Amino acid sequence: MSAAQWHKRRPGPTIPPQYRYRGLWLKDTLLKNAALNIVLLVLGLLALASAHAGAGKVYKWVDEHGVTHYGDQIPPQYAARERDVVNAEGVVIDRLTAQKTPAEIAAEQQSKLAAQEQASRDRNLLNTYVSVQEIERLRDQRLALVADQLKVTIQFLDVLNARLNRLRDNGMRFRPYSQNPSAQPMPDELADDLVRVGNDIRTQQQNLAEKRDEEATMRAQFASDIKRFKELKGIH
Repeated sequence: MSAAQWHKRRPGPTIPPQYRYRGLWLKDTLLKNAALNIVLLVLGLLALASAHAGAGKVYKWVDEHGVTHYGDQIPPQYAARERDVVNAEGVVIDRLTAQKTPAEIAAEQQSKLAAQEQASRDRNLLNTYVSVQEIERLRDQRLALVADQLKVTIQFLDVLNARLNRLRDNGMRFRPYSQNPSAQPMPDELADDLVRVGNDIRTQQQNLAEKRDEEATMRAQFASDIKRFKELKGIH
């Protein structure tokens, strides 16, 4: 038999039974200890999470004297004020805004409404005009119409005032304006004309004031539209 054949047939070393079982037991023990450690770790994490969950929130608030307080509950008299939620280290993790008063709520709603109206005006402005020159042309056209109306009203007032002066001059010949003892009482027709023309003058004066206010408002509105249009278009 050759040496190579002898080595192939030679059996390997055998492990005594007592050591063989001891190795299996040691391996099994190590696996059990590892599994137990994992279970203990998971249970510890669950207990820690439960402790944090049961601890609740810690609030921080300031009283009317400026003193800062901490607690898991806020006294009713401070519940409407601004307060913070802090963690175990005292670091703010959330902020609860103060309860708004009716006046503050109304002001906030008014502000939102104003913002919505401004957004609507901006859309209309951009949808209506394509350039500043177009806005200026429309402004000049409308102001020209108002100027014509003012001119007509002023001319009509001049006519009414001239007529009133003639009626007054005529009325001076009659009582109670005439100093002549033999003067006749003012005729009813003349008295009615004086009242009617006086009322017409007051009406036209009111119309004139309204037209002038309209002209000033129109100028201001177009100036505001031009300014806003430049802002929206980035024109300087």
